[in-house]
Amino acid sequence: MDKKDYYEVLGVSKNATDEEIKRAFRRLAKQYHPDVNKEPGAAEKFKEIGEAYAVLSDPNKRQQYDQFGHAAFQNGGGASGFGGFDAGDINLDDILNDLFGGGFGFGSFSRARGSSAKSRGQDERVLLNLTFEEAVFGCEKDIKLNLDVTCPKCHGKGGFNEKTCRTCGGAGRVLEQQQTIFGYMQTQKVCPDCRGIGKSYENPCDECRGKGIVAKTKTFTVTIPEGVDDGYQLRLSGKGNASRNGGDAGDIYIEFKIAKHPLFTRDGDDIYLNVPTTIAEAALGCKKEIPTLNGSVILEIKPGSQHGTKLKLKGKGIKSPNSLMKGNMYAIINIIVPTKLDRRQKDLLQQLNESGIDEATEFKNFKKYLKNR
Repeated sequence: MDKKDYYEVLGVSKNATDEEIKRAFRRLAKQYHPDVNKEPGAAEKFKEIGEAYAVLSDPNKRQQYDQFGHAAFQNGGGASGFGGFDAGDINLDDILNDLFGGGFGFGSFSRARGSSAKSRGQDERVLLNLTFEEAVFGCEKDIKLNLDVTCPKCHGKGGFNEKTCRTCGGAGRVLEQQQTIFGYMQTQKVCPDCRGIGKSYENPCDECRGKGIVAKTKTFTVTIPEGVDDGYQLRLSGKGNASRNGGDAGDIYIEFKIAKHPLFTRDGDDIYLNVPTTIAEAALGCKKEIPTLNGSVILEIKPGSQHGTKLKLKGKGIKSPNSLMKGNMYAIINIIVPTKLDRRQKDLLQQLNESGIDEATEFKNFKKYLKNR
């Protein structure tokens, strides 16, 4: 069965702000929380609401969803280096506690999930600075990060001589009754002693102090594809922080900041170059050597070219990371008016001005309008 549109699930428009999405989720979560709403289908509706919020509240997932729809999270993900999304990874306990405060648990879903739930490790985000040329042609870069890794001594368990946790009896969660916005409610929380694992150890690991993870500096060599631009993200799947309870490691997301070029201006896959041109070159026409991304070429400027004339050089732009095609290069005629003239140059320009050059149609229309006012 096809999934409903996430915006429709939350009852918001596709232009909704983050705050509007959050308010919609809060309202629906109160309405369909399984500890409050006992109607058939309420639990599934609540889970659907949580999935929609998990996507639309995350800028990266929302960007993927807006571009590719549900297909962005199928078979490992969509495009542009983004990864997939598994609805089973949603931890609505965390979402609800963030929005409503501690103690607002996930009710019957928490009980169903029990101690077997394994959370992913945290993702890491890196801003990587590139020169204009590095972004255009691609390159390799080393990045160094401080990450949580699985403890090598206890292999992530946190200790030795395993036994059932006495606090939760192996369930991984403990019950707590408190007063909420719905009145008195019994909720479940992650066991504070075993952190939801349901097990404890007679001898805690002295390497990780029972956490199962240790900090380590790791270096990655990253291959940057051709054509990345500001804001483009590259995903290193499973290279992020280790999970604290045996789940999958998080991801590393690399975002790029591209330095400006002294001559070229970029617009997507196209580039623009202002070509300084004298008055004589524009009037008489000429051939000028100009730079491109792949060496110099000869540009033909036709007689009578005007300031701002745009000349297209097909395929001389930038290759997109997701395509084999290249953009175009546009040479913009930039007529430079001299600010310092010697006497001979002034005389020549004066002769040109008196030679009837102002008989062009543009000058005639201008004078005609002034005369008829």
